[in-house]
Amino acid sequence: MADDKKLTTRAEDFSAWYNELVLRAELADYSPVKGSMVIRPNGYGIWERMQRALDDMFKATGHQNAYFPLFIPESFLHKEAEHVEGFAPECAVVTHGGGKKLEEPLVVRPTSETIIYYMFAKWTQSYRDLPILINQWANVVRWEMRTRLFLRTLEFLWQEGHTAHVTHDEAEVETRKILAIYRRFAEEWMAMPVLTGLKTHSEKFAGALRTYSIEAMMQDNKALQAGTSHNLGQNFAKAFELQFQDESGQMAHAWNTSWGVSTRLVGGLVMTHGDDNGLRVPPRLAPIEIVIVPIWKNEEEKARLTAAALKVQDDLTAWTGRGATDRLRVHVDARDGMRSGAKYYEWELRGVPLRFELGPKDLEKQAVFAARRDTREKQSLAFDGLPATAAALLDRIQNDMFQAALARREANSVRGGISYAQFKELMEGAGAFVYAGWCGEASCEAKVKEETKATIRCLPDAEFCSSEAPTTCLCCGKPSQVEAVWARAY
Repeated sequence: MADDKKLTTRAEDFSAWYNELVLRAELADYSPVKGSMVIRPNGYGIWERMQRALDDMFKATGHQNAYFPLFIPESFLHKEAEHVEGFAPECAVVTHGGGKKLEEPLVVRPTSETIIYYMFAKWTQSYRDLPILINQWANVVRWEMRTRLFLRTLEFLWQEGHTAHVTHDEAEVETRKILAIYRRFAEEWMAMPVLTGLKTHSEKFAGALRTYSIEAMMQDNKALQAGTSHNLGQNFAKAFELQFQDESGQMAHAWNTSWGVSTRLVGGLVMTHGDDNGLRVPPRLAPIEIVIVPIWKNEEEKARLTAAALKVQDDLTAWTGRGATDRLRVHVDARDGMRSGAKYYEWELRGVPLRFELGPKDLEKQAVFAARRDTREKQSLAFDGLPATAAALLDRIQNDMFQAALARREANSVRGGISYAQFKELMEGAGAFVYAGWCGEASCEAKVKEETKATIRCLPDAEFCSSEAPTTCLCCGKPSQVEAVWARAY
């Protein structure tokens, strides 16, 4: 690990930089169980902000929260063939309980489609019982061999939504609606631009009719699948006899969707916005938006400046300009025995969006000296009207962080005119999002993955497609059927 003052730089070793930053910013730590992690308060505070925003968005669209068991009968996974094939290698299985061998092994949930649709079948008799719109916040276990904090661990936290509908079209509308929610959250809260689009057959969720995803570019130009929304068709409904009597009196199977995002988003935030000085948290997700650091040389100054800092904090947190339930989140760092420079370093490392310094001269001027974490720009801000000024500055930081990430993605995207040889060279080097044609053949998709480790991240929605559609397949040169976005990914 780097010394106390310097992180490994992103240019030197992006992977080492990421691991050091997660540990040093106290977002997470390794647990005694290999491949799992402890989420520390700094990391969990960000996840809590993510939860609140998403939960509000789900509830605003009619979804309700529920909770389903951690343990699933092993036989349930075998009811849907594609599903069990996709998840069996990652399952943790309980064979003994209470000192005795179980009659049927229990799977520790890798995802909850099976148990949830079993329950939906119990609750559904008529078309009047539909739609069912359920979300749960939970942990899941997938026995990953190669793990990395937040990005891929044996156990992680997530939300998983599950719905049942009368028709395919209703399920499709739901699937796309959730994809739009995920995009809005990623862009408006995380300040992380994403592409939306359809996954190929080889990349879709095991058991789904089709899968849509949001795909983000990290600073090493690799893609992160940041959220998925699946139209499950009737596969699970048929497996678990989820039927209803339709308006004509006939029995029909329901149409299902499932969708989820996880604590992987915290890792995505780190890799989208972090710099060589540490984390940079978008204000909307920052547990602390503003830290105030009083600066003193003696006990008299300490008392006076600490009192002034606490008064500024009170003024900021009492302000209701963003609404009574969205107060500015402010912390005063008046710790003894620690130089102000060390405090600045610590808060920069943790990514707090705004730092207010308050020394004797600032107090005389009735102002704070403000430093932005994203750009490191500094300016003096008067006490008078400070809450509104600070809120406007935080909004500017939020937008500027999104625009910077968007500009970086577009600068590292390649559209048209790239040969397969050039593509392989690019994937071996700096990487990129490459928009190119695909003939639709799984053999070409597999060849590219084998030779370059790049995959089709998605078949992008129309707004992301190139102005001139590609005419030939990136790999084989045959006529292109669709445009695809290719990249290496986490």
